[in-house]
Amino acid sequence: MTTALIAEDEPILAATLARTLQTLWPDLQIVATCPNGVQALEQCLALRPQVLFLDIKMPGKTGLEVAEELAEQWSHPQAFPQIVFVTAYDDYAVQAFDRAAADYVLKPVSEARLARTVQRLQQRLSQSGPDGGMEALVAQLRALVPAAAPAANAAASAPPAPRLNIIRAAVGNTVRMIPLAEVVYLEAMDKYVNVVTADSEALIRTSLRELLPQLDDALFWQVHRGTIVNSSCVLSAVRDEAGKIALQLRGRSERVRVSPLYAHLFRQM
Repeated sequence: MTTALIAEDEPILAATLARTLQTLWPDLQIVATCPNGVQALEQCLALRPQVLFLDIKMPGKTGLEVAEELAEQWSHPQAFPQIVFVTAYDDYAVQAFDRAAADYVLKPVSEARLARTVQRLQQRLSQSGPDGGMEALVAQLRALVPAAAPAANAAASAPPAPRLNIIRAAVGNTVRMIPLAEVVYLEAMDKYVNVVTADSEALIRTSLRELLPQLDDALFWQVHRGTIVNSSCVLSAVRDEAGKIALQLRGRSERVRVSPLYAHLFRQM
């Protein structure tokens, strides 16, 4: 029997999707229905369903965020689940899904369209290797994250943010002027960003999302949802037995974890 989880914040739509799936796929067992992204991620990690139906726009975390964090945290020998995104987005976003070859269904869910998705899922599950849909999901997310987020689309039409050369960080009663060239990495910490140099750390009250457009993307690379590294400070990228990558950075003893979404940055040339 195949197991599935539905993450949808609209109860009527969740119930309709569940009923239609039971009609089209009688052997499918729906192990949980989650009303928000936070619960969806928790239940995915706990129950390890084989198929996930993730609403794109949910409270707590979006479907894309759930998929990304699941890829980061998945450490089970069981195959990574197949993922279907449920979306009410317009044609522009749907084209992004098509280009990424992602499985998606539009709201309101059409039984005929869902039937085609079920056929593809059954075929993929019968052919799934040890990583399940992990490699395909990571490739899809790289294409989908910038294209399917309204904030990203709005930012694309806005004038470019001014480039930073100096970060002003308060340390007690002192404002430190940190040249960007001295920054080893930047780490999200709740409502702050921790600015890490070779010999110090300082907090600034901003978010990585606000900071990222002000950085030179040829030099500063996002390697995780919460981390940006100065690529000139990367000494090595080490892959462990589970396939997870961690970076050794110049002047720092700790290692910085790389999300699967950004692992392609450290492939051998």
